[in-house]
Amino acid sequence: MMQGHVLLVDDEPALITVLQPALKAAGYTVTVATDGNGAISGVIAKDPDVVLLDLGLPDMDGKDVIRVIRESSQVPIIVISARHQEAEKIAALDEGADDYVNKPFEIGELMARMRVAVRRSLAQPANAAVFEGGPLRIDFAKREVELMGEPIKLSPKEYMLLHALARNAGQVVTHKRLLTAGWGNTTSDLQYLRVYMGLLRQKLEENPSEPELIVTEPGVGYRLLVRDPV
Repeated sequence: MMQGHVLLVDDEPALITVLQPALKAAGYTVTVATDGNGAISGVIAKDPDVVLLDLGLPDMDGKDVIRVIRESSQVPIIVISARHQEAEKIAALDEGADDYVNKPFEIGELMARMRVAVRRSLAQPANAAVFEGGPLRIDFAKREVELMGEPIKLSPKEYMLLHALARNAGQVVTHKRLLTAGWGNTTSDLQYLRVYMGLLRQKLEENPSEPELIVTEPGVGYRLLVRDPV
């Protein structure tokens, strides 16, 4: 079954040799680019459904590629890189990447992340009036939140943080982006964010100590998990 079109951007021949046939076997059409300029041109010419992007490219840093792509396209971008430092992950996500997978990775995990990213981009356009995922429903115009059909009362700051997570459901939202959403800057104490995330979990999670809706990405941010409506 045809899954969609993947733009694979990497200059490592061994990885391309393994990953390209695996993607094709899973039903994807694959276009390969080996540098940043090829990635940018590929997005314009091929209009892929998802981009797999290495950060260590020969002509430019992958974060610069993300920045350029985001000027004209909201195609899902999943970073695949051997750069394991949290700072690199955070910078890539802040530039607009949807997710980050460390090399070496399991093919199954990568494809699962791809499916989530593509589903999110199709099901929840940025200007959608309503978010529905699992037990959670958010009416953005009315600023109303429901859990299992029951209204949930949130403080203005709790709502702003949940709004930022829902607008990017399924992908990691960095501490920086959440601080901007909640406090209008990135200099506020990170502890404030942790406190408000704890409050949100108290209101939205069946077991706040083992969250299944708002999950922590250690050192990076938080992710609102995408599920089919109940």
